[in-house]
Amino acid sequence: MRRTVALVAAFTILIPWLGGRQVDATDGWTFRGGADVVVEWNQILQSSVPPTASLAAPRFYSMMHIAMFDAANAVERRYTPYRVQLRHAWGASGEAAAAQAAHDVLAALLPANQGVFDAALAARLNRLPRGRREASVLVGRTVAREILDWRDNDGWNAAPPPYVLPPFPGLWQPAPGPASFTQYPDVLPFGLLTGTQYLPGPPPTLTSERYAADFDEVRRLGSATSPERTLEQTQVARLFAAVGTRTNLYMLWNNVTRDVVRDVGLDLVDAARLFVLVNVGIIDGVQTTMSSKYIYGVWRPVTAIRRADEDLNPATAADAAWTPLLATPGYPSYAGNQACVASAAARALALVAETDDFPIAAVWHAADGSVVATRYYPGFGAMAEEQARSRVFGGIHFTFDNESSQRVCPAVVDYVADHFMRRRER
Repeated sequence: MRRTVALVAAFTILIPWLGGRQVDATDGWTFRGGADVVVEWNQILQSSVPPTASLAAPRFYSMMHIAMFDAANAVERRYTPYRVQLRHAWGASGEAAAAQAAHDVLAALLPANQGVFDAALAARLNRLPRGRREASVLVGRTVAREILDWRDNDGWNAAPPPYVLPPFPGLWQPAPGPASFTQYPDVLPFGLLTGTQYLPGPPPTLTSERYAADFDEVRRLGSATSPERTLEQTQVARLFAAVGTRTNLYMLWNNVTRDVVRDVGLDLVDAARLFVLVNVGIIDGVQTTMSSKYIYGVWRPVTAIRRADEDLNPATAADAAWTPLLATPGYPSYAGNQACVASAAARALALVAETDDFPIAAVWHAADGSVVATRYYPGFGAMAEEQARSRVFGGIHFTFDNESSQRVCPAVVDYVADHFMRRRER
C-alpha cells in the first residue's frame, strides 16, 4: 500500500526564479536530466556494502532506489509513486531530494559510513540557494523516513527458524553447514503480494530421464577436477561467484544498469525508475526462489552425486569422492538464485531499453580497482544465460534449477512494472 504524506513545515524562503523565468509558487519544480545523482549514490552504496551482506545486499539497493525514485518523482510527478506520495514538493530540486533520500536511508542501514554519505550529500546540496535546498531536504527526509518505517518490521531481522529434513533421498542435507536465511520466505516482499506468488512448479522426480540428464551434466562439468569443463567455463563459474574479484552479482547488474542509463539517455526520474525495477525484481525474485528452496527442499548436486545409489534411478551412478568446483551454499538447490537474479535484471533492462538486443559489457574488478576480466554480450538475455550456466559449471546447481527461475523471475519484474511507478496521464 502506498503512503500519502503531507509536508507540514512552512518555508519562508522560496526561490521564485528558475533560469530567469518566474515560477508560480504552487507549481512543483521540473528538473530534467540529473540522472548522474542516481548513478552516484548507486556507486556509493556499492562501495559501502560489506562483503558479509550476502542476501541483505539487494535489500539495501531496493530501499535506497525506491526512496530516490519517490523523492525525485515527487518533484516531477511523472509516474505514480512506488510507496510514498507527497502532496506538495514546492521549490524542491529533484536531484537534491533524491540525494537526501539516499543519504538518510544509507545512514540508517550502514551507519559506519556516515561520513562518506554526509560529504556526498553536502556537495550536492551546497550547489543550491537556501530556500531550494531546504525544500529538497524536507522532501528527501520525508520519503526516506517513510521507506525506513515501512521496512523496519518486515521480518528480515527475525530469528531464522531451524530447517531440518530427514536424510531421505532427494532431500537437502547440510552442506557444509546448517540452513541459512530461513526467515527469507516470510519477509514482507517489496512489490509482490507474497513470496510464493510466482512459486515454481515441482522439480523433476529422481527417477525421471530429465533428472538423470541434468545429474550427469553437473557431474561431468561441475567437478573440481572436471576434464570436460573448458578454461573459459571455469573462468565464468569463478567470476559469477565473485572468486578472485570484489565484483559480486548485484554490483555487476547494477553497473550494467548504469551503462544502460547512459547509453539510452535516461533522465533523473526514468533512471531512478530503472534502478528500482532492476533491484526490486532481484530481491522479490530471490525471495521467490528462496521460498521454493525451503518448500521443495531439493538436495544439492554434491549430495545427489555422492548418494546416487539411493535415488532408484538406474541412469545415475554414485561417486563418494565427488567435489564441486565452487563451495556449496547453505540452503537447498531448487530453484536457482543466480539464475533468478540474472533473468529478473535482464527482463527489467529489456523493458526499459525496449529490446533485448542491447550490446553490453560486464566488468569485474579486484580490490584495488584494477580490471580482473571483461566479458561482452550481444544482449541482456545472453549475459543472464551465461550467469545461470555458471552454476552448473561450478557444480552447485542442476539445469532444472536454473530453468525454473528463468520461467518465474521475469514475471516478478512484469508484476512490479504493471503495478508500481506507472506513467501518469497528462
